[in-house]
Amino acid sequence: MLNVLKTLFLGASARAEEQLTDHFAIDLIEQKIRESENALSLAKTTLAALIIRQRNEQTTLTRLDTQVADLEDRARQALGAGREDLAADAASAIADLENERAVRRDTLAQLANRVARTQQAVEKAHRRIIDLRQGMISARAADAERKAQKSLNRSIGSNASIREAEELIGRVLNGPDPFVESEVLDEIDAGLSGTDIRDHLGQAGFGAKTKVDASDVLKRIKASSTTA
Repeated sequence: MLNVLKTLFLGASARAEEQLTDHFAIDLIEQKIRESENALSLAKTTLAALIIRQRNEQTTLTRLDTQVADLEDRARQALGAGREDLAADAASAIADLENERAVRRDTLAQLANRVARTQQAVEKAHRRIIDLRQGMISARAADAERKAQKSLNRSIGSNASIREAEELIGRVLNGPDPFVESEVLDEIDAGLSGTDIRDHLGQAGFGAKTKVDASDVLKRIKASSTTA
């Protein structure tokens, strides 16, 4: 029983976390981009420090090369002058400089390797952050579209409401014409009162016509024209 309740609780918590993540997705993306930019800034600072150290080591190594070359030249001059003691002192100093130079060369090689790896990491992170920013633009547009659709759904209601409104509009537009309906009602009333029968009999010559028609008007005009 406890295991079942624990599983249900974990499932509910996972769903709640997913819903919360979806709701604040844009804010979370922005925060992750800021964290990535901060990390990139620290990496750039580290790279700058390594490059400065690399340059200092190179400067020191160049100075050691110059010192060794100068002492070797002076030692040769001392030997040429018969001052082997001075040449020996120069040789001892040269040995120390060469040992230091070897260490400096190893350090410089290690620094060059670290600079290359750090620079590659910085460039990779920079490209990924650019991609994140582009993705952020797309995510914002998609989120705005989703929110607009939800707002639209809340404004116009469900699809059932839309269909009902469309059906009501159709009923109004396709309803009976009131003028035609009025004419039909007049015909019905005439039939009920017998007026239409009297009209038919009058038109057939049985009794006086109940209405003047075009033939009557034409006969009157012809008669007046003949008299004139």
